Amino acid sequence: MKQFAKFIAYLLCYMVYPFSYLVPRTSKILVFGSYRGGFNDNSKYQFIYANEHVKNRKLVWISTKKSTVAHIRSLGYEAYFVASLKGLWYALRAKYWFVNSYSSDIAFCLAGSAKIVNLWHGVPMKAIEFGITKGDLAKRYVQRDIRDTFYHPAPFRRPDYMVSTTDFFDGVFSQSFRIRKEQCIQTGCPRNILLNKPLAEVGAFIQKYESEATKHLVAHIQQYDTVLVYMPTWRDSQRECFANGFDLNALNACAAKQNACVLMKPHANTIIDKSIEYSNLIFLDGNVDMYCILPYTHVLITDYSSILYDYILMPNKHVILFHYDYEEYVNSREFIFDIQDNIVGRKVYTFDELIQVISTNDYTMDAIARQKILDKFWGETSGKNSCELVFEKLQLLD
Repeated sequence: MKQFAKFIAYLLCYMVYPFSYLVPRTSKILVFGSYRGGFNDNSKYQFIYANEHVKNRKLVWISTKKSTVAHIRSLGYEAYFVASLKGLWYALRAKYWFVNSYSSDIAFCLAGSAKIVNLWHGVPMKAIEFGITKGDLAKRYVQRDIRDTFYHPAPFRRPDYMVSTTDFFDGVFSQSFRIRKEQCIQTGCPRNILLNKPLAEVGAFIQKYESEATKHLVAHIQQYDTVLVYMPTWRDSQRECFANGFDLNALNACAAKQNACVLMKPHANTIIDKSIEYSNLIFLDGNVDMYCILPYTHVLITDYSSILYDYILMPNKHVILFHYDYEEYVNSREFIFDIQDNIVGRKVYTFDELIQVISTNDYTMDAIARQKILDKFWGETSGKNSCELVFEKLQLLD
């Protein structure tokens, strides 16, 4: 029964979609949305910036979750449930849609003649969208499995503009989203706007926009000499985050000796046993916004996540690359470049090495290597106000 209802819902979506081309749209209305109905990632920061700096335009967040709508309204901003009359009206009237992934971040069936501005979620390290040629997602993008495509129409609605960083990534995004390079706008990522701000400004942002839990966390971690953050990438074959000899007790003891704490931020899909508490390890909710927390950290521990490229935008930070399954992972995924030539940080391959590097502070960033990666991945957008650049490139600043 559920499957039949889902089929009918998508069928109605396809029937409504052509009519969304008939409604006249205006650039005086800008709508914003994000995946799974949340208030997060690049769209969140672009929306906040717009409300603080853009004049003479109607700025509206549209969500599939009423809890998100309530939260945004509590901040003093305008937001509507997508199925409400005002939600439908503004989605149909807005000329520009700002999304993190696809038009489905707002409502695919209402996208019609809207100009979709895809803010995406960072510079990619691995193949994305129509650049994927193997694995489960290839059924959607390459093999065009009829059933999979029917239930995922949004990727086939090409964006009108794609946020990018350099000529190299213009090529990656144009191929991956089947658009012209001219549709890529080199602005950097709006979510990185806080990474080079003074901590006083970051703190003010947190006080105004973030949850009580985030406020408490940031106040708490400032008592430590060193704050490390562990952010591994998702592995399809591994739902348990700390396999392969990862000893949480040993990591906790190591951190305690250094008067350090480690923020544990695994992928949202990872299974974590939170029944055990550790004195110097803090497990974060999978949906917490890390971009206002990262400025308070000193060392990033990651593996093959593109969070690396965001993190090195901050000077005087350090990176440990924990590649415990390097050969297996690299051979199973489609990287868009030679990974060894395009990463920077202290590489370790075993848990014992990781503990040794942390205990001896043997992770100082190579400044020359960092600058080389910054130039390649961020180009002229490095250090710029990406939120402002997005509106500037679209000529939406009055």
